[in-house]
Amino acid sequence: MRSISRVADVSINTVTKLLVDAGETCLALHDELVRDVKSERVQIDEIWSFCYAKAKNVADAKAAPDGAGDVWTWTALDADSKLMVSYFVGDRSGESALIIADDLRDRVASERVQITTDGHNAYRAAMEEAFGADADYATIEKTYKTDPAAARGRYSPPICTGVKKHTVEGNPDQAHISTSYVERSNLSIRMQNRRFTRLTNAFSKKFENHVHALALYFMFYNFVRVHKTLRMSPALAAGVSQTLWTMEDIANRIEARTAKSAKRGPYKKRAPKA
Repeated sequence: MRSISRVADVSINTVTKLLVDAGETCLALHDELVRDVKSERVQIDEIWSFCYAKAKNVADAKAAPDGAGDVWTWTALDADSKLMVSYFVGDRSGESALIIADDLRDRVASERVQITTDGHNAYRAAMEEAFGADADYATIEKTYKTDPAAARGRYSPPICTGVKKHTVEGNPDQAHISTSYVERSNLSIRMQNRRFTRLTNAFSKKFENHVHALALYFMFYNFVRVHKTLRMSPALAAGVSQTLWTMEDIANRIEARTAKSAKRGPYKKRAPKA
């Protein structure tokens, strides 16, 4: 953000305000456009990040804002069109699981959908309350090899040694019980959002800015970015859009939604206090 402010020769506050306006517009556009999705298979997962400080450090942090600590982004991906049908930013509680499940139910038009999640306990109660017996629901449980080096503080991903599939509700197709696509989507989120980069100081400092940045990313991912395999945007593949959007289209929507502000005078630097 500071690099952009230097390149464009504007205040960092201007960049921040633009990000807020973009985020609010993209949240509204997703809520309006991603409806009546004819999806047959949906994969749900959650990805970790943090705002201001990690949860274990919030108590000792200086002036930690509301929302500081661990932040989880819940994502529901259509396995066929790769459309991000629903997403929610919150904690890893059962309440957040119910929010993503309810939102998914409201956006899917199919009479019956197959849903796959990992073994996180919060999913079972959420899916039962949101879908009941109207969905084929299964979970996938992975086992990992214990790495002695990781116990000594080495940072490295664990090695998966096995996968178990469990049918929870209905009659899900065993061949399509998988979370591979949504996990690959999580990789894209982490690779294309600087705020998710580990072991840096690029993490979000405010929860609201974290949400707005993700809203802009998901709008770009669904409507603008051409999927390499599909050779079209996920929105086109899912039928929720008839055209391929551009970033200019999003910018025009932001401008139309945001009231024109009064012309500001030249920026005046404040004299340092004695």
